[in-house]
Amino acid sequence: MDLALLAVELLGTFAFAVSGALLAARKGFDVVGSLLLASMAGLGGGVTRDIIISDGPPAAFQQPIYLAPVLVAVVLVLTGLLHETRLRRTLLVFDAVGLSLFCLTGTVIAYNAGLNEIACVLLGVTTAVGGGAMRDVVANETPQIFNPRGVYAVPAMFGAGLMVIVLSVDLPLIWAGLVVSSLVFALRMISLRRGWRVPLAGRRSSGGTA
Repeated sequence: MDLALLAVELLGTFAFAVSGALLAARKGFDVVGSLLLASMAGLGGGVTRDIIISDGPPAAFQQPIYLAPVLVAVVLVLTGLLHETRLRRTLLVFDAVGLSLFCLTGTVIAYNAGLNEIACVLLGVTTAVGGGAMRDVVANETPQIFNPRGVYAVPAMFGAGLMVIVLSVDLPLIWAGLVVSSLVFALRMISLRRGWRVPLAGRRSSGGTA
């Protein structure tokens, strides 16, 4: 894996791992629970992506360096260096950072594996939302991807689509990736701030079932 791509992967892993450790703290989990949620959030999306691509064992299982950001995230939360006064907001910020970075890396890795454009977008989204979904399910929370408050998969899909265009026209990857990730992060945070949402699957019935 390219060094720059690995660095972005590790940053995304750290951001998602912090979100997992923060959620564990909010739930009152012990150290084992914190490690579990941080690992699932930080590594789950990338592992899922690598299994789908089927290009050998997942990168997180081959390179121990992937464990470093997870451990650092857990230590920072357990020692209180990441303040918990605004725990929910802090969790969502780190989650948005991870989302913005992983939609990039997932798309680039899928593109480099020779997948078509649609598959690259789908794997970019899977990488971005997979770890967070695992984190939330294990913690008995509504996964952010299904949460009607704020859009989640849409920014990831938008970013993955832009990255496919960037890769197709051979733009400078680092600068283009920085712009795309910033747009994804901004879109996610603005959607939370303004309460944007995608249409609901259906209207709830006001009465009982027949």
